[in-house]
Amino acid sequence: MTAGGFSKARLGRLHDVMAGHVERGEVPGLVTLVSRRGEAHVDVDTGFSVPAAKLGRLATSYWTNFETGVFEVFDEAAGGQWSCPPVFPAAASGLVSTIDDYLAFGQMMLDKGKHGSERILSRPSVETMTTDQLTDEQKAASGLVGGYFDSHGWGFGLSVVTRRDDLAAVPGRFGRDGGLGTSWYSDPREEIVGILLTQRAWISPNPPRVCLDFWTGAYQALDD
Repeated sequence: MTAGGFSKARLGRLHDVMAGHVERGEVPGLVTLVSRRGEAHVDVDTGFSVPAAKLGRLATSYWTNFETGVFEVFDEAAGGQWSCPPVFPAAASGLVSTIDDYLAFGQMMLDKGKHGSERILSRPSVETMTTDQLTDEQKAASGLVGGYFDSHGWGFGLSVVTRRDDLAAVPGRFGRDGGLGTSWYSDPREEIVGILLTQRAWISPNPPRVCLDFWTGAYQALDD
């Protein structure tokens, strides 16, 4: 059986694999979403801070302390980074959102800047953002993970896949990973938007196992 272009059985397997990461204590909690050829609903729950009345919905962030090696709270909802408006809002890294709003953004990017019938960004703007802007010389001098730019480039604020070297690495796929434990990518070829939100910050530039398992499972679940 299929659901929205995905195998129900394989989506069930993806659910089991993700649940295993939580049960083993590798991440305190997570939420996943994969969508294909869909129109996303907007909750308008995105901002530079979370109102006091909604702080109960904001998840606590955890990390492994680099100095002590102890797994501990990094940022709590109450009194944390997003519990009050910032002095200077930073759109590049300071937003807090929900998975539904994130899906709406990813779908808008997949639809060349349109959300439903409304134009948010121009088509040329999205195409420029999602095109590799780095030269070979810049990639060679990069201090990022070794070999990363053999199969990836960088647009305007987004990673772009340039060569297929993995099941989920479809050329043209774009998005980015977040150091607090998130991963979002939109894939124009397969018409997929996928989002992984966890409560555990990454401790390395290389994706953790939970991230790799999520993307592998999502693409294994495709059913044409």
